[in-house]
Amino acid sequence: METYEYNGIRYRVREKELQQKQTDDSARVAQLRREFAEHPSSGLTPATLAVILKNAEQGNLLEQCYLAEDIEEKDGHIQAELFKRKMALTDIDWNIEPPTNASAQEQKDAANIEQILRDVEDWHDMIFGMGDAILKGFANIELEWGLYNNFRIPQHFEHRPATWFQLHQEDQNCIALRDQTGWGEKLRPLNWIQHRHPAKSGYPARAGLIRQLAWPFIFKNYSVRDLAEFLEIYGIPIKLGKYPSGATPDEKQRLLQAVLGIGHNAGGIIPKGMEIEFHEAAKGGGSDPFMTMMSWCERIQSKVILGQTLTSQVDSTGSQALGNVHNEVRQDIRDHDLRQFTNSLNRDLILPMHMLNSKSYTGDPRRKPRIVFDTQEPEDIKLYSESLPKLAGIGMRIPVSWAHDKLRIPEPEGEEPVLASAAKPPTGLPAGEQPGPLPPQQPAQPQSPAAALKLALAALKGAQPAPDGADVLTERLQKQAGTEFAKLMQPIEELVANADSLEQLLEQLLELEDTLPTDDYQTLIAQALAAAELSGRYDVNEGR
Repeated sequence: METYEYNGIRYRVREKELQQKQTDDSARVAQLRREFAEHPSSGLTPATLAVILKNAEQGNLLEQCYLAEDIEEKDGHIQAELFKRKMALTDIDWNIEPPTNASAQEQKDAANIEQILRDVEDWHDMIFGMGDAILKGFANIELEWGLYNNFRIPQHFEHRPATWFQLHQEDQNCIALRDQTGWGEKLRPLNWIQHRHPAKSGYPARAGLIRQLAWPFIFKNYSVRDLAEFLEIYGIPIKLGKYPSGATPDEKQRLLQAVLGIGHNAGGIIPKGMEIEFHEAAKGGGSDPFMTMMSWCERIQSKVILGQTLTSQVDSTGSQALGNVHNEVRQDIRDHDLRQFTNSLNRDLILPMHMLNSKSYTGDPRRKPRIVFDTQEPEDIKLYSESLPKLAGIGMRIPVSWAHDKLRIPEPEGEEPVLASAAKPPTGLPAGEQPGPLPPQQPAQPQSPAAALKLALAALKGAQPAPDGADVLTERLQKQAGTEFAKLMQPIEELVANADSLEQLLEQLLELEDTLPTDDYQTLIAQALAAAELSGRYDVNEGR
């Protein structure tokens, strides 16, 4: 027997209790494994529902938990929404962090606990089981302890049905195992992950979403039943059999059998002189009121579970921007759920592991390691790849570690290869000559935006290539072409200035067509084309 301090209370724990589950060891709760489930949702009425909820407030959680299981089984919409919310919690990465200003031993102990937990094969099942508390307000995961390399490790996580528990008669805030005494058997401190997931403040019996979802569930069931009756009455044509006067009872009976069987058999025979007619049922209303009620109930259910509707239903008034806002609401709920998971895991799993294994354990719960879920969303890489170089270009000092953290890109370890842009070969070297070693880079000095802009302009000016022979020829041709073009345009400009109408201007331009001095201008165009071709060949030969 060993003594441990757990959540401020000192306990004496036997080794046998660590290695055996409470539900396997206690004879008083053995009957729980032999119970058959009840289904209070059958024939459920508002009055019956009120009684179930009231009994739960008085400590009897059995019927409320059975009702929660029925609702999750029978209502596909509720099951789908709950499954979304629970599945969003199972794949979030996590790590074990040591306490603040941790010593070397505390860091080592935190690393050992993390390694042990990462080897747990049913970790996802455990997290999914804890998600059962979203609907019922609480979830209890039973575990036992084994030994591995002198470490006590948790193993065999098993989610126990909520129907196995009740509120303790002496403490309405204490959840206990149901036993034959009616009082309830308190849970062992080191064998359970006792997770509470209140949707609102209050006692555990009133904390689950079941109390908000039960009412739209029952209203929706009424609407489904009424819709089925409506379709049975008005959705199937009426069959009428007509027999002639003087028909015998035997003939009437055969006609009735034919009328009843023709819908299923798609055929039949009747005596000659008798008739069967099909009449469309009179439309005494429509199905729209029932569908409207069912749709309203499902929208309420989605809001209760996910906080919104656009990520679960298609709405004609929705938009992509509004859908993104609603998805952010769902992420906020996920982060809130994980924070509640964190509290339970740190109290009922991390602290016992630290207490049973760590050399740095001193009895101070503030110095325990903590599990931390990584709920940070990676930022838009494209946005940052465009903005960060511009900000760095004007002199803003941006830590590399901050960029890695924002983009969720891990930093390389040791000599690990990293991605990098290919280096451009330098230009202007003679053929066959290799570039010399680059001068060592000096550490960047902070500079003002004005100084950075001057440096950028100087670098742009220095990057301009030196003029070659083709460039000189091009400048000379531009000057000559300007003079010749002015001579060509002078008579045209005079006609435009002196014209009285557009028709007169068109006639004068046609008369002027054969008199314009274009020979010199055509010669300049030919020279310009030749200069362009020569310049292109020069650039190719020089490897520009």
